[in-house]
Order: sequence, then structure tokens, then C-alpha cells
Amino acid sequence: MLQVNYIRENREKVLERLSVRNFKQPELVDEIIKFDEERRQTQTSLDNLSAIANASAKQVGELMRNGKKEEAELVKAETASNKESIKKLSDELAVVELHLYNALVQLPNLPGEQVPTGSTPEENEVVSLHGEPAQLHEKALPHWELTAKYDIIDFELGTKITGAGFPVYKGKGARLQRALINFFLDRATEAGYKEMQVPLMVNEASGFGTGQLPDKEGQMYHSTVDNLYLIPTAEVPVTNLYRDVILKEDDLPIKNTAYTPCFRREAGSYGAHVRGLNRLHQFDKVELVQVVHPDKSYETLEQMSAYVQSLLQELGLHYRVLRLCGGDMGFVAAMTYDMEVWSAAQQRWLEVSSVSNFEAYQTNRLKLRYKGATGKTQLAHTLNGSALALPRIVAAILENYQTEDGIKIPEVLVKYTGFDKID
Repeated sequence: MLQVNYIRENREKVLERLSVRNFKQPELVDEIIKFDEERRQTQTSLDNLSAIANASAKQVGELMRNGKKEEAELVKAETASNKESIKKLSDELAVVELHLYNALVQLPNLPGEQVPTGSTPEENEVVSLHGEPAQLHEKALPHWELTAKYDIIDFELGTKITGAGFPVYKGKGARLQRALINFFLDRATEAGYKEMQVPLMVNEASGFGTGQLPDKEGQMYHSTVDNLYLIPTAEVPVTNLYRDVILKEDDLPIKNTAYTPCFRREAGSYGAHVRGLNRLHQFDKVELVQVVHPDKSYETLEQMSAYVQSLLQELGLHYRVLRLCGGDMGFVAAMTYDMEVWSAAQQRWLEVSSVSNFEAYQTNRLKLRYKGATGKTQLAHTLNGSALALPRIVAAILENYQTEDGIKIPEVLVKYTGFDKID
């Protein structure tokens, strides 16, 4: 969440940055300021009355010790009246705090200064373009036909077992998946990230901490009996490792990586653009998470973007980098780069990674803080990025590396696959 003090002290700037997102409920800002004022006034009245009640309680004790029973009884009667007022004020405070909370969780993060104004993907800014499109032979096929031709991924079998969006990887298809996971993890650890193995289900507090709840509950698989959620990304459990933690400034930056399956309902997704591996309900991903000093988060964002691009370069894929406009960013992001690879067979760009700076939006929810040399405690910043999500990377490799007599394996992966061609 945004910090209430910041909203109160920077109302015009908050409204201006929300307009970059094309946010449809700017009236929430004034509601939050109003509820915060009510909360502070009620808290002040409650504190003052509690102080009077405490002083009266001490006075009763002194009067009783001095044998002034009648005077003590009068003060007791006044104290009883104060207790009723304290109970009433406490109830009022709880109500206004709930109103404030409900308004705050509806307010997205504020876009950073470099984020372009816009509301659609067409308004995203192309930051850079790398490599050249693959030149395919005349009989080139999209990946969903290649997977059937070489019997490496079976979409129909996955539909039989579970449903659409849960493919079965077979033979060299399964080994390619494992190769990519190991390649991505090895590169991450070489870059200084500590590998973590985390739960695939999280509780509500974890979903709230990273911003999936209450914003995206409709896109998450929910185990209602135990009230647990299947993770949409390793970002959720990895970042929540530091929930309610006070770090030392010297601990920063913290760099973690994790491979997990990811689960997304993808409600409302349909059409040719989601065919095959383009959009799945279950997929594999290697994730990066950093917890950093606030002064370093945008520098870190550029470093993480460059790192993800280095993986695409090693895989020999033609790609572009987008800076997302305000209206196309995720709810909790302050700034996001998307990396998209070119599918020569489909003649379209496929998103394979998002790298985002959340500034203090997540850490305010997580109560993730650090203590500096002066002893002052303040919120850290968090970032995360896909490095990488496998389905569209696999799709791009299959399509862009296809030849008339098989699919070549990118050279960097051969030592992981144990073969250099799918045929």
C-alpha cells in the first residue's frame, strides 16, 4: 500500500501520478485523507481520555490510602463514565480504521517519473530492439504443430488428465524444459542470487503482502478447505520470506532466485493468441527477487533488465524491451520493463519476462524494514523479474530454430540437454 502520510502531504502529486495510470477512482485519494483525519482526531481523543482515566485510577488509590473514601467514590464514578467513553471511542476508531484500510487497498502504486502515460499495450514505449528475426524455410510451422510432429509436448493428453492449459512434456520436450530451468538457475547463482526452494501454496497474509490479494484473487487457484492459494509466481513466497522482518542496512541488497511451477486461472483468456504454449494455467518459471536500499532501486531495475536480456542474448533470440505505460502496468508496480521475443512462425511478439520495481508498496504491506547506521527504521524497496518464464521461450526456440530436418538446440543449452537437435 501507499503510505497514508505521503498521500496526505502530497495530494496533488498523488493525483497527478495516478492520472498517468488512467486510474478511474481518483476520489479515493480524498476519501483516504478524510478517513485519516477522522482516525487521527479519534486517536487523539482516545489517548487524552485514556490519560485522564489512568490519572484518575492513581488518584483513587491515593485517596483510599489516605482514608478519603467518599472522595474516592466520586472519582470512581467519573472513571466509570470515562471508561464508557473510551469504549465508544475505541469502537469508532476501529470503524474508521477499517474504512481507511478498505480505501487504501484499492489504490495502486504510483508510477515512477519515467513511466509514460497511457492505458493500452499500444502505448508502451519501445526502449530497445536486439538481434534480427530468424529466417525460416517455406514450410515452417508454429510451435503447436512442431510439438505434435516431434511428439515432445501433448496438449490433448494434458486436457484429458486435467483440462486445457496443462500440457504434458515428453521425451526431448521434457529434457528441454529441465535444461532451461538448470541453465537459468545456474546463471542466476553466478550473478549472485541465492537459490531458494519455497512452498507452492501460500496463505492470505502472503498474498496480501505482495499485492495479489485483494486485487487478483479471481486469477488464483484457491484451496478453500485450507484457505490456501496456489502461487501465480515464486515472487509471492520468496518476497514473503522477509515479511515482518527488520533487516540491517548492511544486509542489503538481498538477492534470491527460485524455480517453481506457477498456476494462473487466466480467466477470460481465449482466441488464437493463447494457442499452444502462448498462455497456460500451469507453467515453469525461474524468478528473481531483490530487497534493496530505496536509493538503489532504480539502478537495480536497470541491472535486472540487463541481466534478463543477457539470457535472451545467450539463447540467440531476437527480442525487444518495452517500458510499460501507466495503464498497462501491474497494480503494485512503480515501473516495469517487459522483454518480448519475436516468434518468426507466428509473426508476433511474445512476452517472456517482466522486471518491476515496486518501491515501498509491497514492503509497507509486508512491514519489511531495515535499520540504518543512525538507528532509524524505514521501509526497504523490492523488485522482481522473470528470468525466465519457460512456455514462450520454448515456443520461440522451437519456432525460430526449426529447420527442414529438425529443430536445432541453442548452443548454450546443449551441455544441459545432452542433444543438439530434436528430430
